[in-house]
Amino acid sequence: MRYWLSIVVATPAHSSVAGPLTYRSEWPLPPGSLVRVPLGKREVLGVVWEMLPDSGDLPESQSRAVLGALDGLAPLSATWRRLVGFTASYYQRSLGEVALAALPPQLRELSTVQLARRLKRPLAAVPDTPDTTDLIALSAEQERAIAEFDAGARPALLFGATGSGKTEVYLRAAAKVLANDASAQVLVMVPEINLTPQLQARFEERFAHLGKAQVVALHSGLTPAQRLKSWLAAHAGQARLVLGTRMAIFASLPNLRLIVVDEEHDPSYKQQEGARYSARDLAVYRAMLESARSQAGDSEGAEAFPLPAGAAEPALPGRRRSAPPGGSAVREATSVGACRVLLGSATPSLESWQATVVGRYQRLTMSERIAGAEQQGSLPAVRLVDMNHQPKHCTIAPPLLAAIAQRIARGEQSLIFLNRRGYAPVLACHDCGWKSECPHCSAFRVFHKIDRTLRCHHCGFTERVPRACPACGNIDIAPVGKGTERLEEHIAELLAGVTRPDGSPLHGSVRIARIDADTTRLKGTLESQLASVHAREVDVLVGTQMIAKGHDFRHITLVAAINPDGALFSSDFRAPERLFGLLMQAAGRAGRDADHGEASEMWVQTFHPQHPLFAALKKHDYPAFAAQELQERETAGMSPFGFSALVRAEARDQAVAQGFLNAAAAAAQAQQLPGHDAVTPYPAVPMTIQRVANIERAQMLVESPSRAALQRFLAAWQPLLHQTRQQGDFKSLVRWAIDVDPLAI
Repeated sequence: MRYWLSIVVATPAHSSVAGPLTYRSEWPLPPGSLVRVPLGKREVLGVVWEMLPDSGDLPESQSRAVLGALDGLAPLSATWRRLVGFTASYYQRSLGEVALAALPPQLRELSTVQLARRLKRPLAAVPDTPDTTDLIALSAEQERAIAEFDAGARPALLFGATGSGKTEVYLRAAAKVLANDASAQVLVMVPEINLTPQLQARFEERFAHLGKAQVVALHSGLTPAQRLKSWLAAHAGQARLVLGTRMAIFASLPNLRLIVVDEEHDPSYKQQEGARYSARDLAVYRAMLESARSQAGDSEGAEAFPLPAGAAEPALPGRRRSAPPGGSAVREATSVGACRVLLGSATPSLESWQATVVGRYQRLTMSERIAGAEQQGSLPAVRLVDMNHQPKHCTIAPPLLAAIAQRIARGEQSLIFLNRRGYAPVLACHDCGWKSECPHCSAFRVFHKIDRTLRCHHCGFTERVPRACPACGNIDIAPVGKGTERLEEHIAELLAGVTRPDGSPLHGSVRIARIDADTTRLKGTLESQLASVHAREVDVLVGTQMIAKGHDFRHITLVAAINPDGALFSSDFRAPERLFGLLMQAAGRAGRDADHGEASEMWVQTFHPQHPLFAALKKHDYPAFAAQELQERETAGMSPFGFSALVRAEARDQAVAQGFLNAAAAAAQAQQLPGHDAVTPYPAVPMTIQRVANIERAQMLVESPSRAALQRFLAAWQPLLHQTRQQGDFKSLVRWAIDVDPLAI
């Protein structure tokens, strides 16, 4: 007997093949099965999306047959397929692109025999280790937060100060879920790969009684074999705890009961290539789907919960309609096997914060630091240094330098934060005005002194530093500005006469370490450097934002931000929110040890000490900052009170990129697409960095007060964008893409 199957395969983002393809099969295959199918001259991996009653408009003589199925793997669940379908629809990407990107790459390469061998590998034995999940005493705030979360039903936002013990709340919530259901699974997400190992070690230690094999990591830093092993363990239900970055939101977890999103405000949760999804928003949506499936009571129960049309979904942040207490959302979440989502942050995104204001999210507050069994910790005092009153051109203000020297004399550690790597952002000739511009980008190449190179951080173009100015021959070319490499060198010069106390493990000059993307390129270097900091083998730590969040440094008592003013007057309306969050997170690295909490400080060097952002920072008053920002955004109709998308185009000629966008917008207006009356497309403009790798880039902002109207418009606009590209004037266009809910405008 012949069966007809609708199968999705990986297709280019804007090819004419956007949806599932029809194949014939000699045997029935349930939806979610992984199969090998021919595509052109290639054999590719596909996912069976549904069984069809017939071949439709496809003549049987032109049909192609399924080559084989990956036996031994259970089909991907209906809930997983709904999540992928919603992601493709909402973020305006092809279904196959999202579905196949969510699977481990090595799965596409393995034969059926190779996969069978992988599946036969024995599982690690469960150790005879006592359960230690409840041995740590909780603070009153932690106990209250856990009790409120257990009693609630809505998505929960854990608003906890840095060092308040949010991770312990995650651990207790996970422990309860796993104890109540022997098959339950928990997904814990972190924003960056470098935060995964320390969190994984803590979860493995706490859940040692489950066995190390039941706690797995899932992120792009793993080897293909490691990633496949973790995915298979999660898909089979063998892994009870999965820790990962944004890509883990698409992990196949058949018994998912809890999703934790740590540092939910972090922009790293937004994918910036391909399907530009927000893993935080999808976590809320997936929890809703999982709860609907468990309420239906079978593996295909999600089919009873229809995929929202366009943007009518009830879960993504920003919608002002709140779920009434005791309504259907509550009944779903409190059912047996329901999946909860717990977002955590000391500086929540304004979208999530607004969701708690209107009642869609439950807010759990922990405002006090954990210090010890008998005492309460304190947040570091914030000191603003007015650089208008400091010596001209000084990098480290004298008062700050003196404070660092005092910390070193007491055997304490300091952290100096500058969000710019390299030695200097520009190399320049002061005779003729030459600057180290990248020949392929509209940006400067950064001077890296350690290997004497000029390196473009956008396209990667690298050259040796010239012996003289390429334009006029002047040998006196000099670096302009400072990056972390130059800051490290400068601090070493300033502290050359400072020595550590006699009681320290080593004697002699100050020990300075730098952690940024340049010093952590090799595998294992980040872990080694962090271990040195924890072992108190470093006196002053210099770095970028990668050390300003998430790390538990017990002996750092002073944190300093060197040059944060750039974000105060940025054209991006989210810049103040990002700056406030980054400074609060950086401040949270200081005084985490009870013995040093009272004396810890956060120093901020600024030319604008009267700015309202710094007034809120001094008081550690996130609610006041959020209230002010939300008021301004509501007035301007910006997120979370308005909704937007960016359409980006790339071409060899800037006129072609802008012309394509403007022509597509004119065609949309002429045809009066659905939702056009509630959507405002603005004229195309060059992107902030206009040229990268000799490709000109332009963008068009599309705004609407209605998410649903914007989604209807974008969905109807897609065919017009394809048609516009086929016009003679725009055939040289390299690519175009839609970014829904963009983070940077």
